[in-house]
Amino acid sequence: MYQFFVEDEQIEKEYVTIVGDDVRHIGNVLRMRPGEEIRISNGKGMDFFCEIAEVTADSVKAKILERTAEDTELPNRILLFQAIPKGERMEYVIQKAVELGVYEIIPVEMKYCVVRLDEKKKEKKRERWQAIAKSAAKQAKRSRIAQIHSVMSYREAIEYARQCEYCLVPYENERGMSATREVLNRIETGKDISVIIGPEGGFSEEEIELARQDMDVISLGKRILRTDTAAVTVMSMLMLEIEMKRESVK
Repeated sequence: MYQFFVEDEQIEKEYVTIVGDDVRHIGNVLRMRPGEEIRISNGKGMDFFCEIAEVTADSVKAKILERTAEDTELPNRILLFQAIPKGERMEYVIQKAVELGVYEIIPVEMKYCVVRLDEKKKEKKRERWQAIAKSAAKQAKRSRIAQIHSVMSYREAIEYARQCEYCLVPYENERGMSATREVLNRIETGKDISVIIGPEGGFSEEEIELARQDMDVISLGKRILRTDTAAVTVMSMLMLEIEMKRESVK
């Protein structure tokens, strides 16, 4: 079943009206017709299972069959602080992190980042990254679209991350996986989690010491992972831990 996102003002009591680029995609690319079913979300946790009632050149009108709330979302909000990598790796991180259930993604400039964006490029990149997050949310049947923040400095990121109940920092020189397992075991359902991923050049000594003050510095094993691999690895570990705890209380 195809997934689409709309704004709250497009949702009425019995119908949802889709406008914009999705109209062309539904009518011309997917060639969907009245009677076919689609899934629509408001991007804030509310889902609508609908039947297409009308397709025109400007809009698609869908009749609401069922309303549900956040059935595909993790019970913990995960905030991913990603050091900006080179090339298209940031796009890969965003796509995979959204599929795995991330709540927010914060691009971070760190000392050993290879890429340095000027102010004009930062906003253009954020807009593109947000579009990628929306596309990934559609593919993964998410009820929410992960928010992509403006680029932060490392100190800004640390302060923002500290608002979460749990703060995890993967680091290649940290103690073993048994300690990582202990940290994951402590995570309670419903609590916010921040994850800070270092750049291709690694954390500087000053950066990792700042994180050690009140965050859990963890290991991801004996191998050195690329920054994009590290992000996906931590998100996968957290998704498994959170989903298993949710299932255990059912």
